[in-house]
Amino acid sequence: MFPIDPQPDSPVVVEGPVTGKPHAGKVLAAIQPHADDIPLFCGGTIAKLVEEGYTAYLIQTTNDENCGPTPSIGETILSNEREVEELGRVLGFQRVFNLGYRNHRMDGESALELRARLIFLFRALKVDTLFTFNPWGHWEENPDHWFTAQAVEAARWMAGMDKDYPEHFVAGVLPHTVQERYYWVARHRQPFNRVVDVSAHVETKVAAISVNKAQGPGGSTGSRLKAELAARNLRLPELDGDAETTDRAYIRRFLLTADRDLGATYGIAYAEPFYYFGPETLTEVDDYVARHAVPLDP
Repeated sequence: MFPIDPQPDSPVVVEGPVTGKPHAGKVLAAIQPHADDIPLFCGGTIAKLVEEGYTAYLIQTTNDENCGPTPSIGETILSNEREVEELGRVLGFQRVFNLGYRNHRMDGESALELRARLIFLFRALKVDTLFTFNPWGHWEENPDHWFTAQAVEAARWMAGMDKDYPEHFVAGVLPHTVQERYYWVARHRQPFNRVVDVSAHVETKVAAISVNKAQGPGGSTGSRLKAELAARNLRLPELDGDAETTDRAYIRRFLLTADRDLGATYGIAYAEPFYYFGPETLTEVDDYVARHAVPLDP
């Protein structure tokens, strides 16, 4: 991982845990191109919000065909698909939607088609809150990341309009406006204006990262490192135990460093950073009317 920098000249809000189910009735959607994105960038926050009452949906845009240990593309796709389903179970997602675009080729796909599919899902699921890559994030080399993010950003505001895709309305799928966005900090020096305290959910995040055996920096990396060390007649005591114990120990030691360091800055154990947009506030006109409008004369 990498050092994290806040948004210049912008106050950082710390979002802490809350008791009860304050988000009951609300819906979130997390949109990832690849199987390891959600667990790494927002696994703790998703677990926190689900516990606080959100209904959550996972939308996977690619088939992950180029990310896996097997030489067979078909087996790679299948292993990633199964792991994303398990990821959904671990983090408490209600359902997983696989859109099936080809891995590392999304910038050659129809942006219009992806946007239309997302508009339908945001309306049908009545999504209030989104998680994905920052559509304006600098230094992003992966086309699947920025292509997905830009489609999400376009779809979320169009989903609330009443003239785009009116055929949805005939089927009872009505306009619905997304209210909140949590955009991930995925590259060094991308800005953030919110950190979420995930200290109470760090073990769920570890479990979510560990699910992803087919790819990513977590999964079975601990077991592979242990085997490599053993071949050199070496061992790391913290990696002792069975394969799953070893993999999770590796994740805690090496993959949560940025979460620990960011948390320490704000006086908490573990934190995840986001570039956050909340519900739209009153415009100047709305505010003026609220303060100065008077009843019509009878």
